[in-house]
Amino acid sequence: MILSVPTFLAAEEGLAQTFGISWAAFLAQVAAFLIVLYVLKKYAFGPIIDVLEERRRRIAEGQANAEKIKAQLAESEVKYREMLDKANAQAQTMINEARSSSDALAQRRSQEAVTEAERIIARAREATTLEHDRVLSEVKRELGRLVIDTTSRVTGKVLTADDQARLSEETTRELV
Repeated sequence: MILSVPTFLAAEEGLAQTFGISWAAFLAQVAAFLIVLYVLKKYAFGPIIDVLEERRRRIAEGQANAEKIKAQLAESEVKYREMLDKANAQAQTMINEARSSSDALAQRRSQEAVTEAERIIARAREATTLEHDRVLSEVKRELGRLVIDTTSRVTGKVLTADDQARLSEETTRELV
């Protein structure tokens, strides 16, 4: 059923009176609601939304910075590993050089020790030869003196210097 506008308004008025609705109060409340909505939107919701937007932006920046820091940390770790590997390689090279240097030094010292030992042995042989010659010469002189003493006692005569020299030479020749 279709109602005409005056009939609809009349029905509305009856309904409004039944429920206690006053159109003037309703419109005043709607106007007050719109004013409160405008004030809240301008002075409350706007700043709150701005603060929330700023917070969201900071969080996004923080996440971007965190990603950037992660990338830098990964890059730093790679560089650290490279530097550590390079340092280890240099240390190993230095150790190898030290070992080879030490081996060369040990060989040189060993060779020097062998040379020194040979020199000491040569000196000892020379000293032994000189001592042997000295002792042999002394023994020859002593033996010559004993032969001269024994000969003078056996013969009972005093030997002259020529006799002593001759006997000494003969004894020396026979000992050699």
